[in-house]
Amino acid sequence: QVRLVESGGGLVQAGGSLRLSCAASGSISSIDAMGWYRQNPGNQRELVARIMRGGTTNYGDFVKGRFTISRDNAKNTVVLQMNSLKPEDTAVYYCNAILSLTYGSATYSYWGQGTQVTVSS
Repeated sequence: QVRLVESGGGLVQAGGSLRLSCAASGSISSIDAMGWYRQNPGNQRELVARIMRGGTTNYGDFVKGRFTISRDNAKNTVVLQMNSLKPEDTAVYYCNAILSLTYGSATYSYWGQGTQVTVSS
């Protein structure tokens, strides 16, 4: 069993900052990628940022240098530092991990429960 536990969402004014954290636990052998996605009702879930085990990062086009993703491979944690937040960043943010378990060789995608980020104008 694998759990992804998120923290750090909340309400912030435009221009402010938030820090999202996610910790993965359970029968994990290794984590290939950890990332954050976001979704609003009626919209598809979209990539915010993703970081590979070796440190390679990908960001959504809308990020434009405002967010930074980092991870601690030893602790199976990922952090998203969000600066210069805009009202359009309002969404539920989900942590995602692509990982392999301690048994078998397949990889699986796991999601956290989501954390609300609201940016007021």
